Amino acid sequence: MTEMMQRIALASRPAGEPTAENFRLEKSALPQPGPGEVQVRCHYMSLDPYMRGRMSDAESYAEPVAIGETMTAGAVGEVIASNHPGFAPGDFALGMFGWASHGVQPGDQLRKVDPQAAPISTALGVLGMPGLTGWSGLRAYGKPQAGETLVVAAATGPVGSMVGQLARLAGCRVVGVAGGAEKCRIATETFGFDACIDHRGKDARAMREALAEVCPEGIDIYFENVGGAVLGGVLPLMNLHGRIIVCGMIAWYNGAEDDPTAQMPLAALWRRTLVKRLQINGLLVGDHFHLFPDFAKEVAPLVASGEIAYLEDVAEGLENAPATFIKLLKGGNTGKQVVKLI
Repeated sequence: MTEMMQRIALASRPAGEPTAENFRLEKSALPQPGPGEVQVRCHYMSLDPYMRGRMSDAESYAEPVAIGETMTAGAVGEVIASNHPGFAPGDFALGMFGWASHGVQPGDQLRKVDPQAAPISTALGVLGMPGLTGWSGLRAYGKPQAGETLVVAAATGPVGSMVGQLARLAGCRVVGVAGGAEKCRIATETFGFDACIDHRGKDARAMREALAEVCPEGIDIYFENVGGAVLGGVLPLMNLHGRIIVCGMIAWYNGAEDDPTAQMPLAALWRRTLVKRLQINGLLVGDHFHLFPDFAKEVAPLVASGEIAYLEDVAEGLENAPATFIKLLKGGNTGKQVVKLI
């Protein structure tokens, strides 16, 4: 009997928030590796906000997932067959295997993972793409200096927590923005932030007032993961020569037609950019993948020593990935969201 695998395909494109009907769990024959390829049984897969954009066919920086195709995702697992000299059965590898129990990828597109150095799930979070995103964005565009104030949205997520902790190590005052009192507690007690603002129930004016209390000298660096009212509250407090790193806008991913924060006057933003001489940079981690060895060399020891803390939110079973992803887009996760497949 042919060995089978499971995958979750995109069944339809969502209009607004994704629903369970947009996904389809399927079985198919296990793909076999061709020349130079590696076959992997996935142990953990990643769920990330960017995947909502891949479900849409709107123009973006990456091709959308086609209807009927496997949902895009990074995953880490054990090599079970290899036609590549760099991998052997029993090795662990990270690659873009998608929402699936197994996958085949060219060996030169995979990264070997050492299960003795750290739990393999960290290759999807603090020591993987999200960690690299925070490190590279702060390094390339934030350029934190001791004594400056940094605000980071989605503060307890894998990107936000990396940004905040690195800025704290650089001598900055670090203020997080998160959804709910528990996440704010985690930001200060687990990740060592100086303060954290709960954005729930606050419009842009209320956000500005709350941030002004904990940022009495204004904001020098804003790491943007959210958009919405948080951005509206931050902008008036930006200091001269402030830096804004635009990494994500999760508040608007499910559609912004009825969201008043999506109608911010462009003229006001442009005027503030001019008057304060702001630097605003879009951040795509793909532009910085070549720096991964430098990132790993710097950050892996900090994680091992506990100077960089991390949290993982682990869901069980591929079949639960759609519901977990829908919850993620509403801020229902705490820490890096992964799905345990084995």
